[in-house]
Amino acid sequence: MEQRISLITLGVTDVARARAFYERLGWRGQEVEETVFFQAGGLALVLWGRDKLAADAGVDDPGSGGFGGVTLAQNVRSRAEVDDLLAAAAAAGAEVTRPARETFYGGYAGCFADPDGHLWEVAWNPGFPLAPDGTLTVPDFGASA
Repeated sequence: MEQRISLITLGVTDVARARAFYERLGWRGQEVEETVFFQAGGLALVLWGRDKLAADAGVDDPGSGGFGGVTLAQNVRSRAEVDDLLAAAAAAGAEVTRPARETFYGGYAGCFADPDGHLWEVAWNPGFPLAPDGTLTVPDFGASA
């Protein structure tokens, strides 16, 4: 298997509501057959009905709620951008689950949950500089493979 991710699909209870939330954050998507696709750098973020996603994956869905063990993240270029994005997310209907604060790695980050409870971290990390196009490259930590 190649070491890359092509799509991240979020199972949502209401596709129109979820799309409106992400569009209030400035994202622009395309809807095809009740599925919304957002180009997100070199991959796509997809919104699809939670029931359809579970059925397609061949699993039972116990329902939303609780921590799903996954957090999406967006690294930004400054502390101020962290604060601005968390405020924009709250204004768009997100719940800020952790206000921005200093991190153990010398950065600054906070978290929010979208209307379906999907968690996002917004972080400024001086050890992970971003390219002009926003691309993040994992630095060489000097660790053995």
